[in-house]
Amino acid sequence: MKLIAHRGNVNGPDSEKENRPEQVQYCILQGYDVEIDLRLDSLTGELYLGHDEPQYKITWQWLEQYKDNLWIHCKDLNILTEMSKTTTRYNYFWHQTDSYTLTSKKIIWAYPDQPYSSHTVIVMPEWNKTNNWDDLKYSDCFGICSDYVEKLK
Repeated sequence: MKLIAHRGNVNGPDSEKENRPEQVQYCILQGYDVEIDLRLDSLTGELYLGHDEPQYKITWQWLEQYKDNLWIHCKDLNILTEMSKTTTRYNYFWHQTDSYTLTSKKIIWAYPDQPYSSHTVIVMPEWNKTNNWDDLKYSDCFGICSDYVEKLK
């Protein structure tokens, strides 16, 4: 089962570290995959990490280097369009509050508190009302994306 650090968080939400390139790299070196929030400036073509706004400039080379461990949440239509026409090498997706979305690598990304299968990433189980947090590490799922992946290790 994959453990995916939500925005690079491992021991709870940390707005000072999340989506920072160095935090993403740290998580990958610790053996985690990482969900990142990616944006594309349509005027300059520059890539940025950031949940609510573009915060940390990165390059396509940086993205390429870490692509095997990234779950790329496309945060605007610009990056979703670029990803959809440019490449199939990256694992990317778009979602808001949909119950499920399918990543470009054909993995089901489940909104919190949704039923799941062996081909599903359970997202933010700490928000779930129906699943027992302690049982999730033994569950039959593809992966878990959480701010608390260290707890699941």
